[in-house]
Amino acid sequence: MSIDIPALKRRMGRVGVWTWTLGADSVAAEREAAAEIDGLGYGTLWIGESPRGKEALTHAAILLGTTRRLMVATGIANVWARDATAAANGANTLAEAFDGRFVLGLGVSHAPLVQPRGHDYGKPLDVMRSYLDAMDATEYEGHVPEPPPRMLAALRTKMLELSAERAEGAHTYFVTPLHTSRARAVLGDGPVLAPEQAFVLETDPTRAREVARRYMSFYLVLPNYLNNLRELGWEEDDLADGGSDALVDAIVVWGDEDAVAARVREHHEAGADHVCVQPLADDNRQVVDHLRRLAPVLVGS
Repeated sequence: MSIDIPALKRRMGRVGVWTWTLGADSVAAEREAAAEIDGLGYGTLWIGESPRGKEALTHAAILLGTTRRLMVATGIANVWARDATAAANGANTLAEAFDGRFVLGLGVSHAPLVQPRGHDYGKPLDVMRSYLDAMDATEYEGHVPEPPPRMLAALRTKMLELSAERAEGAHTYFVTPLHTSRARAVLGDGPVLAPEQAFVLETDPTRAREVARRYMSFYLVLPNYLNNLRELGWEEDDLADGGSDALVDAIVVWGDEDAVAARVREHHEAGADHVCVQPLADDNRQVVDHLRRLAPVLVGS
């Protein structure tokens, strides 16, 4: 059974939300925030997964159960956190229970995060290909009108190619519109391309970049992100000490609502089907406030 990708793009919407912050709060607070995001009209809510946080599929079920229209996507479910059969059955269960509103985003994570779990990181492309083979071999006995769509976390050419061949598209993270343009060229016209875009609603450059660097510091020590930035032409000086101003401004858009909307348009013009914006905020209340302020210029764009 194949997935109607143009219909999937319409369901996901042109703009969604990516957040770690919701998952760090209580389930009760998270439900309240997700319901408001649903009401604001954003198309898809993306959630991360970490060794210290909520398990991705049960987390998605919490959010799907408290929303009515919103798609929920894992961004990403770590392939080292559950075997392929569990991932396939879990995704099918969510698709069956919630009228096809679940998107399974899968990724190989990063060696420094995987090795403490007792795994040999291996070659990411081989790991992902074998994982997808095992998922496809799983027989699910439930009743799914349409298989849950799969998106692969992808940055560089080979994983983007696999995203086009074995999934419905690619979810890119910590990227620029230039990367979006290059990713679209690799994927071709059909597959979904869904980049994440972090933002700070702050017009003072010093304060905005301080917030951005706190966020970026985690990613600027992970080899997959560093290698992707180097491939995009960034120099070692740009990657050091929390990132140069130029890199910070390229990765995290800051300013007023119109500045954020302009960056989202850049991704769309570069070939993105769906852009998931990530508010760099301290808590759920601030996350929702920033999304509320942005909704008039983003939703429906």
